[in-house]
Amino acid sequence: MNALTMTDSFTHSSRKLLLDTVLRLLLLLCVPWSAFAQSSGEISKLQVERLDDDLVMSAQLQFELPAAVEEVLIKGIPVTFTAEAEIYRERWYWLDRRLTSVQRSYRVSFQPLTRRWRVTATTSAGEGGAGLSLNQSFESLSDALGHIRKISRWRIADASALEPSANYRLEFRYRLDVTQLALPMQIGTLGQSDWNVTLSASKEFSPEAVR
Repeated sequence: MNALTMTDSFTHSSRKLLLDTVLRLLLLLCVPWSAFAQSSGEISKLQVERLDDDLVMSAQLQFELPAAVEEVLIKGIPVTFTAEAEIYRERWYWLDRRLTSVQRSYRVSFQPLTRRWRVTATTSAGEGGAGLSLNQSFESLSDALGHIRKISRWRIADASALEPSANYRLEFRYRLDVTQLALPMQIGTLGQSDWNVTLSASKEFSPEAVR
């Protein structure tokens, strides 16, 4: 490859990166804040427990899948839901300190050949298995949604990292992650409430209470 070809290739890559960056910024600027802030479901039975040396959380999520999202799924386009959990140590003299942050994603997809639904759950580095994925198949979309609506004993921290006498707060968020869609589709969801599935809840606890 000569110098001219290398320069052209570099210029093309740079322009593509710049275009993608600009489009993503426009996506953030054009979406009303209410689209992010408004909750579209409920979180019930939010619990924090100690399981051996781990601190785990469980929750039941209640939300309906918008018709626009279901239509996209049936066409064979995967959709990703992201769960995030953060633990803060409460401090009366200063801002609360974040102790840990973990993330888990659920990729829902339809398999036209087998007429089955697949859920791929991927953990974050905070769970001690970065990039570890687990695939499960379901007969129907309803069964697949039932699976991702339930968080069961998700490891969110090392219990030994908590001070027994301190107070902590769990911040839990769950959302339909449109950033995982192809960029043209991301732009197509701008300002559309049908693509807003956002749930959040918090819970205060003490290590002594979850023993």
